[in-house]
Amino acid sequence: MTEAEKLYISIGEQLNETIRSQMFGKPCFKIHGKAFLAFFQNEMVFKLYGDKHREALALEGAQLFDPSGKKRPMKEWVQLPYIHAAHWTGFAKAALEYVNNN
Repeated sequence: MTEAEKLYISIGEQLNETIRSQMFGKPCFKIHGKAFLAFFQNEMVFKLYGDKHREALALEGAQLFDPSGKKRPMKEWVQLPYIHAAHWTGFAKAALEYVNNN
């Protein structure tokens, strides 16, 4: 298990009422049956909206999540490389709040 994956699991498990699950065959965390956090290509993926979405996409190496690899990105989901691990917890909390309130 990579350091990035260990951190992803640690962050997801620290958030209240979340469960580990799968989304498109990829590991994810859900709240009340809705995915808000995933792990793909050794990077963390967040379902975000508004300012937090723009803030995450502005980081170097950030990209929209495209799990199929067929240039059909999921517009609300931002994939962040491990170089931004210091931001992962904050974005995970924002993603949880977004999904939990919608």
